[in-house]
Amino acid sequence: MGSRQIADTVVEFPASAAATFDYLTDPVRRPEWQSSLRRITDLRSVGDRPGDVGTSWVDVTTVPGIAPRLEVIDCVPQRYWVEIGNWHVVDARLRLDIGPHDDGCQVRARATLTVPGLFTPVLIGLNALAPTALRADLQRAAALMTAR
Repeated sequence: MGSRQIADTVVEFPASAAATFDYLTDPVRRPEWQSSLRRITDLRSVGDRPGDVGTSWVDVTTVPGIAPRLEVIDCVPQRYWVEIGNWHVVDARLRLDIGPHDDGCQVRARATLTVPGLFTPVLIGLNALAPTALRADLQRAAALMTAR
C-alpha cells in the first residue's frame, strides 16, 4: 500500500473556532461547501453532536460510482477532527485543526490517501489537484459562514 499526504492547506475563517468547528464537522452541512459532494446518505449519528467520533455516512460524489463510507475517528471539539473514508481498496483521511486567529480562526486541513502499490502513480496526479480543491472548498465554507 502506498500512502501520501496529498494536501496541506490553511484557510482563515471570519467566525469563532467553535462556530467554524461545528459547521465544518457536521456531515449534513458538507454538501453546501464541498464541491465534489452531491449529498450524503446513510447517516449514522453517534454522540451528542453532529460529527462525533463513530458517526458515519456515505458521500455521494460528483464522480459516478464513487460513494465512499466516511467515519469520524478522532475529535476534540473546537480543536481538531479526523475522518477516514473507505472506497474499495482506497482510504482517504482528512484532518482539520482549528485554532483562534485575529478576529476569527484558522483551519489547517491535511488530506492523506492510501492506495495499493499498483495505483501509486495516481497519488502523484492528486498531489497536483488536491491542495487547490481542498483550499477552494474551505474558502467556500468561510464565505458561506460570512453570509450567514
